[in-house]
Amino acid sequence: MSAIIEVKGLTRNFGEIKAVDDLSFTVTGGEVYGFLGQNGAGKSTTIRMLLTLITPTSGTIEIFGMNLREHRKDILRQVGAMIEKPDLYKYLTAMENLRLFATMSGIKISEKKLMDQLEMVGLAERAHSKIKTYSQGMKQRLGIAVALVHDPRLIILDEPTNGLDPQGIADVRNFILHLSKDQGKTIMVSSHLLGEMELIADSMLIINKGKKVVEGRSDELLNPEKIQVEILTDNTERTRSVIKESLWGQYLLDKDHDSVLLEMQKKNIPELNRMLVEKDVNVISLRPKHSLEDFFLSLTRH
Repeated sequence: MSAIIEVKGLTRNFGEIKAVDDLSFTVTGGEVYGFLGQNGAGKSTTIRMLLTLITPTSGTIEIFGMNLREHRKDILRQVGAMIEKPDLYKYLTAMENLRLFATMSGIKISEKKLMDQLEMVGLAERAHSKIKTYSQGMKQRLGIAVALVHDPRLIILDEPTNGLDPQGIADVRNFILHLSKDQGKTIMVSSHLLGEMELIADSMLIINKGKKVVEGRSDELLNPEKIQVEILTDNTERTRSVIKESLWGQYLLDKDHDSVLLEMQKKNIPELNRMLVEKDVNVISLRPKHSLEDFFLSLTRH
């Protein structure tokens, strides 16, 4: 599949603060692309630049093969988005909100189609209730329906499961998978729910302090055959030194942690442990790390 989003050298400064720092990444057509980072990492700023709500300090953005600055209107007609809390008219009903946003998008859509959209996000029974009576989770789901009302090629969702209970989170997860696998939509999802992203993302981008930390296919980044192993001992510096002087040094990750991290095959852990014991290293724990949460924390904590 061809690239739907191509970002190169994207930078955004707010005074002396560099919110996004020389960021480059590619989103391929038809995939669910997970956009991960701690609070303040620069995710929302990046998304706002993709939607032309903020102007980049430098760098380029191409969407659908077109330069975003030069073809803004043509591109945004094909993009649906929900940023943080959805902006809805609280004194209108869900149906009225959806109809209004459809009109603003310049499309004509039947009442049945609007009801189908609400059915898709589980709000058909409350279609004629005013938004002021909705819970935050219901507002989130309506925000997703609004983002889809004009049948966009690219969907950008910023924390789409905010305010949802576990069942609501599962419903949104399944809905995102349906849009991607069954309808061929390209979806970029910013989220802090790492377990959920592990279940739905085809590719991932992790950023920290505005910089890209890692990008790649989920099955490659989280490959259980090549995992990170965390070693805790009573002397971290000596442990690191012992490993550097051994054949295991090639697997050592240069991270500033209280523990020692290696990237290696899981089957070799017992042999590594024997070497450390023979070198009189007091091993407190030796733990394989391969979940997205472990991987994320190993890359972003200091």
